Amino acid sequence: MNFASDNWAGAAPAVMSALTRHNSGFAPAYGTDPLTDRISEKFNEIFEREVAVFFVATGSAANSLALAAYARPGGVIFCHSDAHIRVDECNCPEFMTGGSKLAGVPGPQGKVTPQGLREAMAAHPDGVVHHGQVAAVSISQATECGTIYTLDEIAAVKEAARSRAVPLHMDGARFANALVTLGCTPADMTWKAGVDVLSFGATKNGCWCAEAVVFFDAEAARGFEYLRKRGGHLFSKSRFVAAQLDGYFEDGTWLAAAGHANEMAARLAQGIRDQGGRTAWAVDANEVFPILKRSQFEALEAAGARLYEWPAKDLSSNIAPAEDEVCLRMVTSFATTDEDVKTFLKVL
Repeated sequence: MNFASDNWAGAAPAVMSALTRHNSGFAPAYGTDPLTDRISEKFNEIFEREVAVFFVATGSAANSLALAAYARPGGVIFCHSDAHIRVDECNCPEFMTGGSKLAGVPGPQGKVTPQGLREAMAAHPDGVVHHGQVAAVSISQATECGTIYTLDEIAAVKEAARSRAVPLHMDGARFANALVTLGCTPADMTWKAGVDVLSFGATKNGCWCAEAVVFFDAEAARGFEYLRKRGGHLFSKSRFVAAQLDGYFEDGTWLAAAGHANEMAARLAQGIRDQGGRTAWAVDANEVFPILKRSQFEALEAAGARLYEWPAKDLSSNIAPAEDEVCLRMVTSFATTDEDVKTFLKVL
């Protein structure tokens, strides 16, 4: 019953098989190998246009380097107040962007709203040197609350960003989970909705360490290879990142893995509700934030369940935890089993 994080799961069998398959022989280094070229072309196919794609090892690197491509002196990057880049990346985005400020924008369900974004950007008017320059906007898909932006919501945030002529970045650590829920194409959820650069996450969904920065305008990617090299994320044996992605994309593995994780989360949420529990936020992807009695939490831990207490912020009075309750975070993955879910609900 391990619901601590999708990062705790191993690598998907298809990914491990691909690593073994591509291990034999020699191949050019530093991303000049044929497999890296082939997987880069695969990204063009997936996104229905020519993109500039750069492999990196971690989500923090993908986010920070992507934002660094748009950095300005005195730059201010706007994101949700609870965004991973603002709360959980140890100032890496600030460091990689040369000291940009990450301005938090509050919003319900973990989402930036167009109105909230416009109001936040208004505090940094163009040409006022004392307040810095609006440089970029970042959203997370799925959010830190496990919710998902609809296509219209993404487009509306982009419209607000466009009013200040700045790019829209998407932190797609759980990109596949969001994609499966929306039932749309990768193109629909990114550049067609106004996203300029994507941090394409694969590690949480079955890879070992494979993330990518995807630019939808090649001009914006000019010089990015130097940012990546300076940031220490140019792999000498890049074929092994490409190999992971080869297995990830093979036969729709990535979408099947995300669909399974989402389904397990939905079953957990429904089972919790059936027993009189509730969730802090909508369960749109593979994260569940149940509010349970502390005694239930203790019983679950005693039975071997792994899950975390989570801050319950900005919840309405009928949802917020009572004095004897606690908000928890549970994350499912491709490796979560039916038995895990059934056992959890039985103990509950």
